[in-house]
Amino acid sequence: MLPAFETALLSRFADARPAALMEACRYPLRTGGKRIRPLLAFAAAQACGDRRAALGAAVAVELLHTYSLVHDDLPCMDDDDERRGRPTVHKVYNEGVAVLVGDALLTEAFAVLAARAGNRAAQRAQLVGELAAAGGAGGMIAGQAYDIGMDGPILDVDRLRVLHRAKTGALIRAAVRMGAIAAGAPAGRLTALTRYAEEVGLAFQVHDDVLDADQDAGRGDGGPPSFVKLLGVDGARTAALTHMEAALAALQPLSRTSPERSAVAPLAAIAIFTVERVA
Repeated sequence: MLPAFETALLSRFADARPAALMEACRYPLRTGGKRIRPLLAFAAAQACGDRRAALGAAVAVELLHTYSLVHDDLPCMDDDDERRGRPTVHKVYNEGVAVLVGDALLTEAFAVLAARAGNRAAQRAQLVGELAAAGGAGGMIAGQAYDIGMDGPILDVDRLRVLHRAKTGALIRAAVRMGAIAAGAPAGRLTALTRYAEEVGLAFQVHDDVLDADQDAGRGDGGPPSFVKLLGVDGARTAALTHMEAALAALQPLSRTSPERSAVAPLAAIAIFTVERVA
């Protein structure tokens, strides 16, 4: 499904005017990345019997994720010069263009869901609600607010988990739930997949902190809060494995028979990948 996903993603701004805006919007979409969130949407849909049903959800989630990266890179936020080995949007264009690109990507995410012909009206509304909750003030925006210190310093692991359940975990949770909803998941299956997603989100972020350990050490106390700073490298590795194992355990009710085990295998593989990746 990834080739179809990439085609659908990059086709979104084909008619944008001015043409320079179209190219600016496509720039961060072309930088690749792991595509973890679309993969999770497809895998969750497969676990519910219809992988293809998740195409619109996968595109919408990636558009919203990319918008968040464009805005996070701005000088007023993280002030990053590179993203995935390439200059960030505000470096290639300028800060004003980067704001517009982020706004366009965010808005387009909801346009994708609203226009998805394969979903019933009630299902489209549910998908829109899931994405809005993940990307809004109770999700990613809240996480970013915690991250820049709007609720005071993050000094313990419990508060750091709250931060990352919002900043990173909310959209991972939405990707899984939206894939499952698009495929018509029954309530029990959606509940199990939600538990899986919440644990994968934390495993992903904790392992990210492990991978960034050298950079964090170089920054000293002035850098962002991290699991490595609070738990040490070994403690963070153990925490990542614990969350990964909890994610796999959440899949157990869905894999009691051989066909079901095959259906959830991609989700299990992604959970393992989150703590084994080297980048």
